[in-house]
Amino acid sequence: MADAGLYERIKAYEGRSAVTGGEGRDPVNSPMIRHWCEALGHPVPADGSAPATMLQVWTMAGLPGHGDRSGPYDELLGALDAAGFTAVVATDCEQEYLRPLRPGDRIAFDAVIESVSPPKATKLGTGYFITTRMDLRCAAEPVGTHRFRILKYAPVQRKAPAKRPCPVVNRDNAGFWDGVSRRELLIQRCTQCATPRFPWLPGCDRCGGQEWDTVRASGSGTVYSYVVMHHPPFPAFDPPYAVVLVELAEGVRMVANVTGVPCDKVCIGMPVELEFADIDSELTLPVFRAKEEV
Repeated sequence: MADAGLYERIKAYEGRSAVTGGEGRDPVNSPMIRHWCEALGHPVPADGSAPATMLQVWTMAGLPGHGDRSGPYDELLGALDAAGFTAVVATDCEQEYLRPLRPGDRIAFDAVIESVSPPKATKLGTGYFITTRMDLRCAAEPVGTHRFRILKYAPVQRKAPAKRPCPVVNRDNAGFWDGVSRRELLIQRCTQCATPRFPWLPGCDRCGGQEWDTVRASGSGTVYSYVVMHHPPFPAFDPPYAVVLVELAEGVRMVANVTGVPCDKVCIGMPVELEFADIDSELTLPVFRAKEEV
């Protein structure tokens, strides 16, 4: 819950300076105009002036630091950081253009902390919207106004969803996943050279043939290779776990999970048998169970 006393303290910053006597690092110039237009796919104005929406470009402080940002603005953000509102996201901006900017113009600006909102509950977390207004000028002539709003918030602590990611189904592999839904493991077979292939592809790697049929795999195989996953952790998985490359009796290999054996007991050459795991109501996956020793 937001602290009422905190809001009173930070609201007192309204009207105080955010930047005083700021100066653009570079004059308005043709190369920057051209680069900006190329990056955004914007036509370069025929008269050589800067597109109006480049207004903020001429005030950016660059990578070395915060430029001309004032003490009061840093104090405001520091007070929010200390109270636990450590995250920040830009929410919107508004600009007003008073005249075109042309190469050679040197931009000066001042900025004020225009408003600090009461605490607002958002999906990101509870926080405060802070709006600054920047007034830009060339010599003594006003050329534009830029309002910029951020949300300083305390991030909501969420548990990551535990639902396992679903595979991407497209026109090339839809038949495979249709088979899985029937608890069948289907392998493509080229009708020109009879070469089996997996994963599913639109054409044969051996002869280039475009026609194919399917073979239902027997489900028998051996571990050709494997890896034990420890890191990074994913919410839907419980490391450590083994991921195996299984060589099927039909002569193709596929990646899958292995069950029925601790991950540190998986070994190359281990015989496995196909089974189907119902991950949830929407997802069934082919996996391989280690065969019990006879």
